[in-house]
Amino acid sequence: MYWPAEFSPQSSVQLTWPHARTDWGDRYFDVEPVFRTLARLIIQQADLIVAASDPERVESQLEASGADMNRARIFECPSDDVWARDHAPISVLDQDRPVLLDFRFDGWGGKFDASLDNVISRRLRDAGAFGDRDLHCIDWTLEGGGIETDGAGTLLTTTACLLDTRRNPRVDRRALEGLLHEWLGVTRVLWLDHGHLDGDDTDSHIDTLARFASPELITYQACDDPLDSHHDALRAMRKQLEQFRTPGGHAYELVPLPLPAPQVGDDGRRLPAGYANFLIVNDLVLAPVYQTRADDIALRRLDDAFPRHRIEPVDCRALITQNGSLHCVTMNYPDFGAPT
Repeated sequence: MYWPAEFSPQSSVQLTWPHARTDWGDRYFDVEPVFRTLARLIIQQADLIVAASDPERVESQLEASGADMNRARIFECPSDDVWARDHAPISVLDQDRPVLLDFRFDGWGGKFDASLDNVISRRLRDAGAFGDRDLHCIDWTLEGGGIETDGAGTLLTTTACLLDTRRNPRVDRRALEGLLHEWLGVTRVLWLDHGHLDGDDTDSHIDTLARFASPELITYQACDDPLDSHHDALRAMRKQLEQFRTPGGHAYELVPLPLPAPQVGDDGRRLPAGYANFLIVNDLVLAPVYQTRADDIALRRLDDAFPRHRIEPVDCRALITQNGSLHCVTMNYPDFGAPT
C-alpha cells in the first residue's frame, strides 16, 4: 500500500461548489469568485472534478473565469457544504492498482450535518468521475485535512483530531496506528500534541498547522507575538517539530509561516486564518492570502520551501468566513500513471 505525498504528480483536483444551502446561505455568491479563481488555476496544472448542486450554473461560472473547459468535468451532486478535503476519498496505490478510500465523514465529530457530504464520493463514482478506480467504503471516520504524508511512509497528524473520541470511540493510539498502516501503508506516525487556530471547527487539522514540502522539509504555522492567543500553543508545536527526525535520523528543515493579522467574522469572533493551508498542484503552489502585511512574508517563505514551484496567491478572505481556507475546499487525486 502506498499513499503519495501532495508534492508528487497530480492528475486532478476536486471542488464541491457552494450553493444556497451551504453555510454561506443566500450569500454563497460572495465566495464563488474564490472558487472561480481556484478552478482556473487548477486547470492550468491538472484536470478538475466538480461536485455541483447546479451544474449549469457552475459551467457558466467556469466559462466566465476563462478556464479551459476541456479539462473540467461537472457532476450533479447534492451537498451539505464545500469542504472536499474532508468528504472526498483518499487515493492510494494497492499492489499497483489505484484505489480510492472513502472514509466516513461525520461533520467533524457530529458538529454539523454531513449526511449528503458523506455520500458524495459514491455519487461521483456512480457517475463515472473516477474512471476505473475502485472505491472502498470504510466505516471509520477520517478526514483528509487531518493527515499529512511525506510520501515515504511517514504520517504527520495531531492528537486532538485523530484521537477525538467523538469521531471514533474506543480507538486508542496504538490501534489507530495499526489501522493507518493497514489502510495507507504508513510505517510511522508523528503526533503533534500542540497547536490550534482560534475558530477552527476541525479540532486542529494538520493542514492548518504543519505541511510537508519535501520528505526533509516541513512548513509550519508560527506566531511571534507573545500577546497573541496562539503564541504559546504554536511555540510548543514548533519545539515538538524540532524534536522530530526523518527516517534517516536527521532533524527536519523547518520553514515558519507568519500568522496573518486577525481575521474577524461579522459576529466578532476570530477566524482560523493561516498560511499552512496551501495546495500543491504539480508545478504550482496555491497560497491563501488575506490582504495583510504578513502575506508577502508568507509568499517569500513558501517560495523558499518550494524553489521549483510557482507560488500563486489566492485571496481567501471570503472563504475563511466559514472557518476554512484553500486546502480545505480541494482534494487532489495523484497521477499513478498507466496501469502496469
